[in-house]
Amino acid sequence: MEDELVQKILKNPKYHELKSKRSRFGWWLTLAMMVVYYGFITLVAFDKALLATPLGAGVMTLGIPVGFGVIVFTIVITAIYVKRANTEFDELSNEVTKAAYK
Repeated sequence: MEDELVQKILKNPKYHELKSKRSRFGWWLTLAMMVVYYGFITLVAFDKALLATPLGAGVMTLGIPVGFGVIVFTIVITAIYVKRANTEFDELSNEVTKAAYK
């Protein structure tokens, strides 16, 4: 019974569409996160003076908002993934499930 169900799912074009879209989207988000994160780490490693540049007359340096920006970016791309997963990917998954149990 389970082999039959698995075969139905594997033959469903919506399953392949879901798999392809989710994978491609995940890789793009991973690439974006790696560019931002490693860009920040590269700045820390090779241009500490830039990040130590004071902003205004207080103790705040450029590194603090840039580091905060990395955290905010992470939260934003996570939210983007969750939104798309809860809408488009869940809809495709439900279609595959319904087709498999027909």
